[in-house]
Amino acid sequence: MPRIEPKTRADIPDHLQPLWDKMLGYGDFADQAGVMAYRMPIFEKGWGMLVELSEEAHTPKRYIELAIVTVSLLNECPYCVSHHAPKLAVQGISEAGASTLLDYQDHPELDDVDKLVVEYAIAVTTKWNRTRDEIFGRLREHFTDAQIVEITWRTALCGAFNRFNDILQLESGHAETEADAAE
Repeated sequence: MPRIEPKTRADIPDHLQPLWDKMLGYGDFADQAGVMAYRMPIFEKGWGMLVELSEEAHTPKRYIELAIVTVSLLNECPYCVSHHAPKLAVQGISEAGASTLLDYQDHPELDDVDKLVVEYAIAVTTKWNRTRDEIFGRLREHFTDAQIVEITWRTALCGAFNRFNDILQLESGHAETEADAAE
């Protein structure tokens, strides 16, 4: 049971209700958004940025979801894993495969770029102050600087969401279906 009762769409100002609707297009995050809505700047800026990044699709969704599920596994955030693993299924990585991303070196469902993204998400989450330039050379072989910034930001931001969700005991409610994840 959440430590703070989520607000609903009806509880937010009229001018932010379109953002709520767009947020639901991102996935079943009404409980998280509903708790964020206790502070409108957190809801508006946090969800506004995520929706905009998703709509812009500058970095392929597969890589963003790989990074998000990796950091969520590292941080043991079942809320985020349950919401984002189905998005990976749409990208061709099975539920079992998503659950074993931390064993990326010999992962049968990952190609070399996928493995690099997982390796980098681990570095962003656990070795941010000890990461050497070598990995950036490898990242630049596949990603633009803007994409590296986005993958880094989304990975770091997901770590914050992991902590937010877990400390406030947000529950996943129900796992998102592959059909929902495809939207």
